[in-house]
Amino acid sequence: MSRHTSTPHEAELLQGTLDMLILKIVALGPIHGYGIAQRIQRISNEALQIRQGSLYPALYRLESHGWLKAEWKISEGGREAKYYSLTRVGQQRLKAETQSWDRLCSAISLVLQAAE
Repeated sequence: MSRHTSTPHEAELLQGTLDMLILKIVALGPIHGYGIAQRIQRISNEALQIRQGSLYPALYRLESHGWLKAEWKISEGGREAKYYSLTRVGQQRLKAETQSWDRLCSAISLVLQAAE
């Protein structure tokens, strides 16, 4: 994700932003990893594309922190898949991350609106 690209279908994410996005998507309801990537892409109007090489390590990290829990279920396609859901601690983390993101966006907006 540190790669610089100019294609409209890719965007760089700030460090830690991927975790927040995953927590938000999982907060919408239990979902498997591939579904998380698809939903982020769809909701962002194709602007954010999460690569498997970034997604699955992030899911593992979030699960190891206790923010996500996972269980194996049969997917819509009839295959076994690991479905993730948000824990209570994960809900608290998402709330804190969202508040922090809102503060950061407000601060950046103030700088961008500054007149010389």
